[in-house]
Formats: sequence, structure tokens, C-alpha cells
Amino acid sequence: MKNSSNVSLPIGIALLPIFFLVLLLSINVLIYGDDSLNGTNQFILILSGLFGASIGFIYKVSYKEILKNISNSVKSVTGALLILLFVGALAGTWMISGIIPAMVYYGLKILDPNIFLPACVIICSIISVATGSSWTTSATVGIALVGIGKALGIPPGMVGGAVIAGAYFGDKLSPLSDTTNLAAAVTKVDLFKHIKYLTYTTIPSISITLIVFIILGFLQVSDGSTDNTYLLTTITEKFNITLILFIVPILVLIMIIKKTPPLIALVIGTLAGAVFAVIFQPQIISELSSGSYSKLTNTYVVIMDTITGPVNIETNNVILNDLFSTGGMLGMMNTIFLVIGTMVFGGVMEAIGALKTISKTLLQWADTTFKLFASTVASCLALNVSASDQYLSIVVSGKMFEKAFKDKNLAPENLSRTLEDSATVTSALIPWNSCGAYHSSVLGVGVGEYFIYAIFNWISPFMTLIYAALRIKIRTLGNKN
Repeated sequence: MKNSSNVSLPIGIALLPIFFLVLLLSINVLIYGDDSLNGTNQFILILSGLFGASIGFIYKVSYKEILKNISNSVKSVTGALLILLFVGALAGTWMISGIIPAMVYYGLKILDPNIFLPACVIICSIISVATGSSWTTSATVGIALVGIGKALGIPPGMVGGAVIAGAYFGDKLSPLSDTTNLAAAVTKVDLFKHIKYLTYTTIPSISITLIVFIILGFLQVSDGSTDNTYLLTTITEKFNITLILFIVPILVLIMIIKKTPPLIALVIGTLAGAVFAVIFQPQIISELSSGSYSKLTNTYVVIMDTITGPVNIETNNVILNDLFSTGGMLGMMNTIFLVIGTMVFGGVMEAIGALKTISKTLLQWADTTFKLFASTVASCLALNVSASDQYLSIVVSGKMFEKAFKDKNLAPENLSRTLEDSATVTSALIPWNSCGAYHSSVLGVGVGEYFIYAIFNWISPFMTLIYAALRIKIRTLGNKN
């Protein structure tokens, strides 16, 4: 029996598990649609790992060796899995404490008729950073903004592009975002280091986007009104909105800047959110309470239920109801399942020597840093088109290129950043991708209509390639900058 270092697979054989994976995923997404993320895609990752293991058995790789590699692979993301759990917990307490509603409230307050389009980008950026979800942003405030844009006589595709651009800004940078956590986990990069390196390409991309929308805004002539009073009123009727609530996110931000371990920062942020919920939103706690216990016990039960499971805060405004709901720790289980499934697949690919063969082949072609980045971007785009899912584009490309980046002496945060710059944001630009289909459906704007205006989304892959070509912020192993 052999271990992975002694196995030498032909490139055609090494790619078989990936082709098997993409084929099954394509069939699965076709049948299940968006529901494929609820577990079936994850099982297909494990099934594809078993397919890879069968190839390993043919090449005399022992079962023990494969299991050892799977164990090491899953073990490597233990910290990331705990972070994902507390991301769900933090989102829960920040919701019932009014922190996230306050971010939405003040984001909507900046809406102005004269700068409607760039304001759409800014509002959606704020809300997506606060919630960590482009889908939630699009399905709530995004719908309202498209409606307001129609009243102003602004083309729906233009407003839709602004909404998508802002929504994916937060989807990339928010520590609450599942894609942000996933890219960091797959590449074994500290979450906040990953976010730091994302800002190098993300800030220029969103700046260019805002400049373009400011110019487009000046070209739009409208006598309409951006009246969002009904949204603001609903929020203030439900929550006690005050700037004091921002103490908690500022505290977490300070801890991040001071390089506090992310798990500790998230735990403190979660507990601080719970305290603020008791102080500022007693009416929310009372509403969510079953009333079966004493007041103190009821408060404890509501806080614990919010941290661990789903909570829906009902308002008299349908648009806001989806926004004011969280899944808690339980809501992160599908993403955690996805990470574990990915690690199983990656562990098998490592054990049978497939990743070594693929990496060696890639390095033979990608003989420069730019070519390696370009091939990573191309892989993400190809998987977004073929597998129709941004999560799989991130995890498969991440595992496939991990060793290639290491062999080029490139720090893993280069890879994690490239995955988000190409896999996360471009998913909304493909009509049959789960993200493209979702956003076009909820906004009532076709992908073809908003494509050209989703400037942030299509400029991001070019930005990461420009950085690679000019060697800007390309960190090497051993370089602490």
C-alpha cells in the first residue's frame, strides 16, 4: 500500500473526481434549484470523495491513509467551523438588540433624490455588511429601491445593478457572510486577515463603481420622490433606534484592529448584543417570549433561543420581515456541512495524489504569478457557469489551487482573495447560476438588464488580475506585511 507522496496519477485520472463532482452537481442543481444548498450538494461532495477513494484503491492507496488525510483536512478547519457557529449567534443577538435594524435605518436615512443611484450602492453596502447576505439585501431593501427607482423613471436595470453591486460589497467583506467565511476556511486563512486582504481590491472596485453611478445619476432627470418614510416608520415603531447601539459593532471593530482572535471577538460581540437587547429592546424580548416562565427566565430563554436557533421578528411591512429574521447557530449548519463535505473531498484528493498531479500540471503552464492568478479566475468562472453555484466554485477552486499557490511561495490569502474576487461576485452575473436566478427573480429585473450596471461584480476579477500583473499586494510566504 502507498501513501499520497508515492502516488503518481496521470492528469486525466486526477481530474476524474472533479468531472464526476461537476456532473453530479449540475444534475442536482437542475433538479433541486436553490434547495440544493440544503444538504444534497454537500452529500455529492462526500460521494465524489468516495469516487476519488475508489480510484485511490486501484492505485494501491490504503483506506487508513485516505482516512488519515480526511481527518487532517477536517481538523484544519475546526477554528473556522466554530467561527461560523458564532457568526450565526452574533447575527441573532445583533438583530434582537436593534443593532442591525439601526444600520438599516441610518442607511435608508441617507437616501436622497439627487444622488439616488450612488445612494443605492451605499445603502445596500451598509445593509449587506450588517447582515452578511447579498440575498437578504436584495430581497428586502433592494426590492424597495427598485420600486422607488421605477417611480423616479430610472431604468430598472440601472437600479438593479446598483443594488447588486452594493449587496455583493458586503457579501465579500462582512465577517457575517458565509462566502467570506467559506473562502477563508477552505484556504486556511485567518478570517480577519482574509477580510484585510480583500479590502485591497474591493475598495478600488467599489470606488470606481460609485464614480460611475454618480456620473449616471447626473445624467438622470427626475421629478419623483424617494419617499421611504413607511420603511423608517416601521423600523422605529418596532425597535428603539439610537446611535448608542453602534457601541457594540465599534467594540468588535476595535478588537479586530487590535488583532484579537476572531472567535473571541465574535463571542464578546454576541454577548454584548444580548446585553443591549435586554437594555434597549425589552419589548422585542417580551414579544418573542412564550410567557411560560418568570420574566428573568423568559429573557434567558429568548436570548438562548436567538443565539442557537431561528428567530422571526414580525412587522406590518412585508419587505422588512425577511430582513428581521435570523437562523442563529442552526442557520449556519448547511454552510458547516458544506465545509465538512469539501474537506472530505479535498482530503481524499490529497490522499490519492490527485491534487499533487493537478498542481504540478498547473505550475507547468502557470509559470508566472499572473498566469496562476488568471487560471484561478478562469476556474472560478467556469465552475460558476457549469456547477451553477458560488459555494462550489469557491471550494473546488480553493482546494484545486491551494498547493499551486504554496509551490509558488504565495501566501494563502492571495488565493482566498482571488476566490472572492472571481467566484463570489460573478455568480450574480450568470442567469442560470443560483445567485443570478435568485436576484433577477426577487428584483424583477433580468440578469441581462442589470449585467452592465453591476459594475462592481464584473470589474472585481479584472482588479485582482491587475494586482497580480503589477505585483501589488501579492504577499509571499514568510513576508509579514
